[in-house]
Amino acid sequence: MAEEMSLILRANPAHRIASTGPTAMSQLAETANSFADRFQILLADEDDKIRRARADLEEEKNRLSVLMSELTEGVLVCNIEGQILLYNSQAKRLLSQMPGLPTLPGAGGFVGLGRSIFGLLDRHAITYALENLLYRSQKQNDPLVSQFVTAAANGQLIRTRIAPVIDSHQALRGFILTLEDITRQLQTSHRRDLLLQTLTEGVRARSAHPLAAIETIEDYPQMNAAKLEQLRHVIYEESLTLSGRLNQTTTDYAEDLKADWQLEEILGSDLLWAIQHRFEDKLGVTTTLETPEENLWLKMDSYAVVQALTYLMARLRAECDIRQVNLSLKPSGRFAVLDLRWPDSSTEIEILWSWQNQTLITGDEGMPLTLREVAERHGGEVWCQADPASNTAYFRLLLPTTRPKPVRSVPIFQASRPEYYDFDLFHQPGQKPELDQRPLAELTYTVFDTETTGLSPSGGDEIVSIGAVRIVNGRLLRQEIFDQLIDPRRSISRASLNIHGISLDMLQGQPTIEQVLPQFWRFSEDTVLVAHNAAFDMQLLQLKEAQTGLKFINPVLDTLLLSAVIHPNLEGHSLEAIARRLGITIMGRHTSLGDAILTGEIFLKLIPLLAERGIATLQDARAAAQETYYARLSY
Repeated sequence: MAEEMSLILRANPAHRIASTGPTAMSQLAETANSFADRFQILLADEDDKIRRARADLEEEKNRLSVLMSELTEGVLVCNIEGQILLYNSQAKRLLSQMPGLPTLPGAGGFVGLGRSIFGLLDRHAITYALENLLYRSQKQNDPLVSQFVTAAANGQLIRTRIAPVIDSHQALRGFILTLEDITRQLQTSHRRDLLLQTLTEGVRARSAHPLAAIETIEDYPQMNAAKLEQLRHVIYEESLTLSGRLNQTTTDYAEDLKADWQLEEILGSDLLWAIQHRFEDKLGVTTTLETPEENLWLKMDSYAVVQALTYLMARLRAECDIRQVNLSLKPSGRFAVLDLRWPDSSTEIEILWSWQNQTLITGDEGMPLTLREVAERHGGEVWCQADPASNTAYFRLLLPTTRPKPVRSVPIFQASRPEYYDFDLFHQPGQKPELDQRPLAELTYTVFDTETTGLSPSGGDEIVSIGAVRIVNGRLLRQEIFDQLIDPRRSISRASLNIHGISLDMLQGQPTIEQVLPQFWRFSEDTVLVAHNAAFDMQLLQLKEAQTGLKFINPVLDTLLLSAVIHPNLEGHSLEAIARRLGITIMGRHTSLGDAILTGEIFLKLIPLLAERGIATLQDARAAAQETYYARLSY
C-alpha cells in the first residue's frame, strides 16, 4: 500500500488502491483514496492556474516560432558551452545532411536541442569568434557582432554571423548564430576569377591584329588604296569580334559579375590582439604589438588572416626556432601594412617565399588556401624581406582598409526572454562533465526501440526498424526523432510479423543496417541511451560492431529495471503494465517509434519516483538497477 500511495503522490494522481483484505486495511485504503480524490482536485486547480498563467507566454512563443520559420537565414541560439537551445527549420536544413551517408527521411537530422554546435560547424572558427567577442565585450560602444565563413560538417560553405547573449550583469551567457549557405556564391566567385583571366588573355590575343594594322598604316602613310582598305577591314572585323565577345560574356556571366565575397569589418587593434592571443596561447611565442595611433578599420576575412599568420608562425618556430616576434599595423593609402617581424636577418628568404604557396594547415587546424590566395582574396599583396640594417626579417601583408558603417549595438539580455526552448540550459554544466554525478533530470537522453525478425539476436535475427526520440532538460522532444525501416536481408518469423506487422514487401528498397547504424550512432551521440528491456536492444547493436566499426559506448538505463527498483512488490513490469500504473495513455504500440515514445514518457514519470528513494544521479540509477532480479536476464 505504501508503494501505491507513493505512486499517487509522485506519478499518477488518478491511481486508486484496491479496497481488499481485512476490514482495517480496506478502510485504510478507502480513506487513502478519499485523500487521493481531494489531492487530484487540488492538482487540477493548480494545473488550470498554471495553464492560464502561461497563456501569454505561449502566445509569445508561438509568435517567435512563426518569426523564426519565416526567416530566410538559419538561426541557432547556443549557450556558452555550445549546446543548441533554439533553432529554426532553415538551420536544420543547412546543417543536417551528412556527407557520405544516404539521406534517410526518418532520421530527423542532427541539429537538436542540447546537441553541440561544434559537431556541425568548425570548432576553431567559432572559438576564434567567441574569443574576439569576449575581448570586444569589455569595450564600450563596440558593436558586439562578428562574421566568418566556415565549412559545415556536411561540406557546405556557410557564412556565419555571431552575436552574444548578455545577462543583466554584462556576463556572456551564450551566443546567437545566423547562417547563410554561400557554397554557390563561392563557386560563382571562382567562375568570375576564371572569366577575368580568360577574358584578359582573349582580348590581348585578339587586339594584336588591329594594333598591328594601325601601326602599319601609321608607318606607311603612302600605302596604296587596296592595301589600306584591306588593313581597315582587318581593324573593323577584329573590333566586331571583340565587341561580340564582350557582349556574349556579359550575357553569359551576368549573375557571376554581380556576385560579391562579403568580408567583415574589424578594428585593426582587435586583429592584432587576436593574432597575439593565438601566437602566445597556441604556439608559446612571445609577441609584442605596435598598434596604430588612430582607429584603423579593415575589411577582411579575419579568421583566414589569423590562420595564415598562425601557419607562418608555426613554421618559423619549428624550422627557424623563432620564439619572439613583433606585430605592427600601419596605414598606407587605401591599404594597411601588417608586418610580422623577428630578430634574424640571416633567415633564408627563398625558403620563406616558398611557404607562400603551401596550404595553410597547422596541426588539426587550417584551410585549403595558400597565403598568396588569402592575400589575393583581399585584393592585397604578401612578400617577405630581410632588413640587415635592423638585423630583422619580416613578412608583410597588405590588407584593404574601410570606413565602417555606424551599427547600433543591441545586446540581448537574458532577463527579457521567457524561458522557452530550454533557455534554462544557459545554467547547465560544461559540455562533457562526469555523467555519473549528474542529476537524472539534467541529462540528455536518446530513448530507442527496435523491431526485429525474431527474438534471438545471437541466433541471427536482424533489426527491421529503429525508432528513437530525444529527451532534453526533462522534456520529450517529439519533433526530434529517428524512425527508419531496415532491409534485414533475411526472412521474418511469423511470431514477429504478428507483433509488429512489418512485412518483407514493406522493407523492399529500404537501406541496410550498415547504412542506418552510422546515422543512429550520430543521432544518439553524447546522450544516455534509454530502452525497455535494454539488454535485448543493446545486444543487437553490439553484434553489429565488427560489421559497421561502430561501438555504442553510451551509458544505458533500462525502464524495466528502474520500474522494478521503484515498485518491487507490484506485479508486472511490461511497458503496458507500467504505463497503466503511471496513468499514461498507450498509443502506437509495436512500432519502434511508438514504443520509444511510450518508453520516454514512462522514464520521465519514473525520475521523481526514483528521487523519492534517494536515487538522484546517473550513478545512483545504474547501481540500483543492477541490484534487481531482472538485471540477471540475458539473451
